[in-house]
Amino acid sequence: MAERLSMRWNLRQVMAARGMFQTTDLVEPLRERGVDLSRQMIHRVVTKTPQRINTDLLAALCDILDCTPNDLLELQIEQVRPAAAVNDRGPGIGELRPIRTTLRRPEQ
Repeated sequence: MAERLSMRWNLRQVMAARGMFQTTDLVEPLRERGVDLSRQMIHRVVTKTPQRINTDLLAALCDILDCTPNDLLELQIEQVRPAAAVNDRGPGIGELRPIRTTLRRPEQ
């Protein structure tokens, strides 16, 4: 089996451990630290794993929540099965395989 690396975003869990349960709880503390994000953007950062994160935002979150980047970002190693090899009968679903058909024209 192959391994795939991914990052787990734990911001919501860290916020809950600090007694912060609403995304709007971050608006003012972030603004005080020079990070001006809309409520919608903060909601996205809290609820979805970001593909990229600004280091200023990460530093501000760590300061607000009194944590380290390791608390917010957790490396995960997932076991991934290699894709099934396509046999000469073609791709299928599990044990099911397509059946080749022959088209015949009606006799004229």
